[in-house]
Amino acid sequence: MNKGTHSASKSAIFNLTVLVAALGYFVDIYDLQLFNLVSKPSLKGIGITDEAAIKYWDVRLFNVQMIGMLVGGIIWGVMGDLKGRKSILFGSIVLYSIANILNGMVDNTTQYQIVRFFAGLGLAGELGAAITLVAEIMSKEHRGYGTMLIVSVGALGAVAAFFITSHVDWRVSYYIGGGLGLALLLLRFGTFESTMFDSVKTEKVSRGNFLSLFTNRERFIKYLFCILIGVPVWYCIGVLMKFSEQFAEGWGIDVSGDKGIQIRRTAIMLSYIGLCVGDLLSGYLSQVFRSRKKIVIGYLLASATLAVLYVNMKSDSLTLFNVMCFLLGCATGYWALFVTIASEQFGTNIRATATTTVPNFVRGFVVPLTLGFTALSEISGDIQAAMVVGAISIGLALIATIGIKETFGKDLNYVELS
Repeated sequence: MNKGTHSASKSAIFNLTVLVAALGYFVDIYDLQLFNLVSKPSLKGIGITDEAAIKYWDVRLFNVQMIGMLVGGIIWGVMGDLKGRKSILFGSIVLYSIANILNGMVDNTTQYQIVRFFAGLGLAGELGAAITLVAEIMSKEHRGYGTMLIVSVGALGAVAAFFITSHVDWRVSYYIGGGLGLALLLLRFGTFESTMFDSVKTEKVSRGNFLSLFTNRERFIKYLFCILIGVPVWYCIGVLMKFSEQFAEGWGIDVSGDKGIQIRRTAIMLSYIGLCVGDLLSGYLSQVFRSRKKIVIGYLLASATLAVLYVNMKSDSLTLFNVMCFLLGCATGYWALFVTIASEQFGTNIRATATTTVPNFVRGFVVPLTLGFTALSEISGDIQAAMVVGAISIGLALIATIGIKETFGKDLNYVELS
């Protein structure tokens, strides 16, 4: 094989790796948002008809899924630094694919809780492994484009989930999610491992030591800041969009009957289209301005402004409400930048651990966010509850973004010393 042919072959494998990572996150987001889209119909489908009970299990099952992601983030992150980035891409997708197929067979809330926990456990490995792998195989000047592609394609998974669940039964929707994941495994055999990871395997250095993120003060603060930066994204998804029918009612929009379910489904779909647009733009702007921090700060300020408008507006226009959902998605579309920042903050020996656990700790924050919102809403109403939770999450994110080091163009070929 001549040099030109070898170079072309390597480029094709590289492009396939980025594509597979993007498609993997597409399936990840499809499955992650599927529960939000079919939670109420599925609960009714297993015999729960009381509205108070549906509301209780809607929140509980969502939180069980997110706890599974929190636990899974630690497991897959450590495995990624011990066994390789590519290996957890295989393992995680097998687990959440099987879990979602089983989810289509549940008949009671006990079964539902078990499969949502294991689905969350599997879903936790996809994004961190994909971002770590692509960040390490792309040049330091252009890796932002790779991570931008992954997250932007991934966000469209929620849009696909919306249209699929609009035409098929909730059980079939789960089967489709599991089938998509298993089909993706065929493409994964064409991907290759990070050379940075391969080189670290030969060095006498601790790998995948999750506790090392907490034993060094500077490293811990850096890790905590990375987590806090991403929390507003899930404030938008896990509070503002998940309970969108309640905010729509506050606007003066009719949410009676099945209208409330449709409002939530549409809000989630439109917010994820916005996330896709926002991620494409934020990734591009970070390359143009050669800065991650400046772009994230701009997005956080836009998120705060739009969140205040969203929870306080009064109008019976469903079209205007849907536009606000889309704009909120755009304003929180810095997920690609947030995860890229996390991957660029740490050495190769704990990079997968950090990059996989950070977004899943952010997702785990949904539990206190939703519990805090529901508790406060019973005391002071939805508007005040959303304002308080939003002020805390966005305020802390701004402090963290300002306090963390800029990483654009940073060389990632180094290790963290214990």
